Amino acid sequence: QVQLVESGGGLVQAGGSLRLSCAFSGTSFRPNVMGWYRQAPGKQRELVASITAAGSSDYASSVKGRFSISRDNAKRTVYLQMDTLKPEDTAVYYCWVYLAGLNYWGQGTQVTVSS
Repeated sequence: QVQLVESGGGLVQAGGSLRLSCAFSGTSFRPNVMGWYRQAPGKQRELVASITAAGSSDYASSVKGRFSISRDNAKRTVYLQMDTLKPEDTAVYYCWVYLAGLNYWGQGTQVTVSS
């Protein structure tokens, strides 16, 4: 059973940085795509960043230039470095893995950016 365990959320002032980590287990296969979604109160879940097995990444326009996604296949971990955080980045962030035609989600980690 695939499991995703996230860490790294918290409270930070505007302009600050946070680094999220997500380790996956329960499969010997390498995910096709890994990424991060977020959901703010009253809003739909949105894709923030994604990275393929080959290392190609993509970002939502709202975070481009501020966030950076990376993955360590040996550690089976995906990271999201978030810099120059803004209050509008406040949300629950979910790790996401696409593997063998199925989507898997982490439990979510809260990121709160104060103004």
